[in-house]
Amino acid sequence: MSDASAKEKAIKGGEFIIRDTKPENIFIPEEWNEEQKMIASMCDDFIQQEVIPHLDRIDTMEEGLMPSILDKAGELGMLGMSVPEDLGGMGVDFKTSLLATEKLGKGYSFSVAYGAHTGIGTLPLLYYGTEEQKQKWIPKLASGEWKASYCLTEPSSGSDANSGKTKAELTDDGKHYIINGQKMWITNGGFADLFTVFAKIGDDKNLTAFMVEADAEGISLNPEEKKMGIKGSSTRQVFFNNVKVPAENMLSERGNGFKIALNILNIGRIKLAAGVLGGAKDAITHTIKYANEREQFGRPISKYGAIRHKIAEQVIQSYVVESATYRAGQNIDDAINALMEDGMSKADATLKGIEEFAPECAMLKVSGSECLDFVVDEAVQVHGGMGYSAESAVERAYRDARINRIFEGTNEINRMLTVDMVLKRAMKGELDLMGPAQKVADELMSIPDMDNDNDGIFASEHKALKGFKKTILMVAGSAVQKLMQTLAKEQEVLMNIADLSIWTYHAESVLLRVEKLISQKGEDACEHEIAIVKTYFYDIADKINKAGKDAINSFAGGDEGKMMLMGLKRFTKIDGYNVKEARQKIAQRVIDSGRYDF
Repeated sequence: MSDASAKEKAIKGGEFIIRDTKPENIFIPEEWNEEQKMIASMCDDFIQQEVIPHLDRIDTMEEGLMPSILDKAGELGMLGMSVPEDLGGMGVDFKTSLLATEKLGKGYSFSVAYGAHTGIGTLPLLYYGTEEQKQKWIPKLASGEWKASYCLTEPSSGSDANSGKTKAELTDDGKHYIINGQKMWITNGGFADLFTVFAKIGDDKNLTAFMVEADAEGISLNPEEKKMGIKGSSTRQVFFNNVKVPAENMLSERGNGFKIALNILNIGRIKLAAGVLGGAKDAITHTIKYANEREQFGRPISKYGAIRHKIAEQVIQSYVVESATYRAGQNIDDAINALMEDGMSKADATLKGIEEFAPECAMLKVSGSECLDFVVDEAVQVHGGMGYSAESAVERAYRDARINRIFEGTNEINRMLTVDMVLKRAMKGELDLMGPAQKVADELMSIPDMDNDNDGIFASEHKALKGFKKTILMVAGSAVQKLMQTLAKEQEVLMNIADLSIWTYHAESVLLRVEKLISQKGEDACEHEIAIVKTYFYDIADKINKAGKDAINSFAGGDEGKMMLMGLKRFTKIDGYNVKEARQKIAQRVIDSGRYDF
């Protein structure tokens, strides 16, 4: 196959709705190589040795403790995973950086400090900085000698980040900018050496970014915020009072700050999905261990069906999110490599490759954070009264998990962004959604095709997946036609469409993963994974039906509405399946091993 045809066949972001993927074309976590496994093991060991023994001290904000742990991470190269070797980093590919983030994701407040430093703290400079800026600061950030922080949010600008009021004015001699303003919820703010600060110059419509060293005169901090969770993460307000910043510290170009913020958030969203996955797996292991140790009515509670149901569902949701996260991670790596082969720089290719899959990043942020919330909630429930005690690990996990649905853009914002990004690409002609949507509309008027061109163990799931995709096209296509200019204001409908997309993407991802696994190991060796796929499909068929029905009933009536609802019923039909037995099987595997072992 020629390079041109290979690139033509590479899937685009959001294209999963209208295009099928083959199992051999995705990456699955069972394929990590030895080097990647060594990195994962190093991160695991670090959390066990340097973080877990000190969690109570970390949560009391013991002076200097968090920076000292980051120093140790820096010595091991963990702060420079994404940094090229010539700037003092390890230069790993994108999915390997996701793996490291996952393994460090069970570090509670440390995970937040690590993520802020290596993500939003370092990457704007790495991807947008001049060569001089990068040489000046990146090696210090990669080694941990300096710590980084990101100053975007303000009291009056959260989700609407571009409405920030912080100002930057050029001095008469043109050598400095004077920055005035207030930033809040600044992670690592209490010990950062370098801030990425977003401000508006004059009457500019868009923000501009600046690199500001923390010892600059005029910077002051409020005391540490008192928070529900992630208590060990430094979170402060930062005030800029006539702070003098050299003009050469502007990052990228004037007015490019909002674009920088959006692109860095894309990275942060998929990284968050990986991080919460690590936290979810850890919470599942705590759940299993407690269920095996706790006896009631003369036997371990892990013997009871209600507890097994909870454990199995924790496993199912985590396994599905993992499947989707690393599928998207490999897509991003492939896009980056293709762009570099075309002559683009590594930094530009990375930004462009991640931007291509921004819809998937937004979906994964939602699904990952909601999966972790479910897992830790059930972990507390299985622990009973002990789960509510500060002595248990799951109490801290429960409180710390809650922030994930808020930062990196709230889940509501990310749901609406998912739909907005895909529809905009359709309007620009980058994705042909309306053609397939019209075919689905025509299908509603015709006699249903009862043939199933799939056979084998997943015949029902393949047929259902086609129906799920048709549901998205039917609902979104009709909503665009019916609501037109007002669709952007119909947030409930947009969130329905987003949920349809999220569930469908995850269903396809887990199906592809297990099909690839079966091709490598055989059906008999994959009985638990097969049970996960079938249970997930069985459950979300009803969820997709409900979300589709809610959307249709909100904008379509009469015969048209009835016809769409009939189509929806057909598209979300799935064969009966004994999910009780499947969950028993899934739960028994992890109960026997005493940990999450998928």
